[in-house]
Amino acid sequence: MDLKGKGAIVTGGSRGLGAALGSALAKRGARVALVARERAVLEETVAKIRAAGGEAHAIVEDIGDKEAIHRIAGVAAALVGPIDLLIHNASTLGPTPLRLLLDTDCEDLERTLAVNLVGPFRLTKAIAGSMALRGRGVVVHVSSDAGVNAYARWGAYGVSKAALDHLNRTWGAELDGTGVRFVSVDPGEMNTRMHADAIPDADVRTLSEPADVAARIVRVVEHAESLPNGVRVEANAASPRGREEEVA
Repeated sequence: MDLKGKGAIVTGGSRGLGAALGSALAKRGARVALVARERAVLEETVAKIRAAGGEAHAIVEDIGDKEAIHRIAGVAAALVGPIDLLIHNASTLGPTPLRLLLDTDCEDLERTLAVNLVGPFRLTKAIAGSMALRGRGVVVHVSSDAGVNAYARWGAYGVSKAALDHLNRTWGAELDGTGVRFVSVDPGEMNTRMHADAIPDADVRTLSEPADVAARIVRVVEHAESLPNGVRVEANAASPRGREEEVA
């Protein structure tokens, strides 16, 4: 995908990987709508992108709120035009410190699924149809290693990401041949507030910087047409077969 002039939505766009993705996409010429709940931080991120010469807009909404979905889709289209790229980056760990499943309240599991799984489903449903009618579009689901491997105390989050990966595969199977591509990306461990909330004593020197991961994800987006529809990619490899040169 040539990103120049393309309309893009990035959820969870106020900080961390979402903010880095917004900046990287804008530098490629995309028109970016960033979605997040915290107005002040989101508007600061948008201002930085604009100061660097990019086009970015703030949409203050909660992806876990059913009533927000059509507002997000409609406002984004009004601001940046038809959406050709949708990146589901918004995510919640659930309560921290992380808890065993036996200690996880049902309401906390429901909220985690609402943000990490149901929200992306609803927003894709609102946008992918128009992508298919135009014969082009890329949808990226930001996943996690916790969606593949079971870790104690990561139950709610891990379950949501495992389901998100399968949602991605199913979208890819059902819309294959329409021109809409689906990719699930495991970004790896990053130096973000979310990671610090999950593992407060982690050595940040061992973590990837969000800007570096964002650059890899943008390369995947740019080469999405060459990847199997619904594929899961590790950002550190930047390709489903682990060789970065295949999509570089």
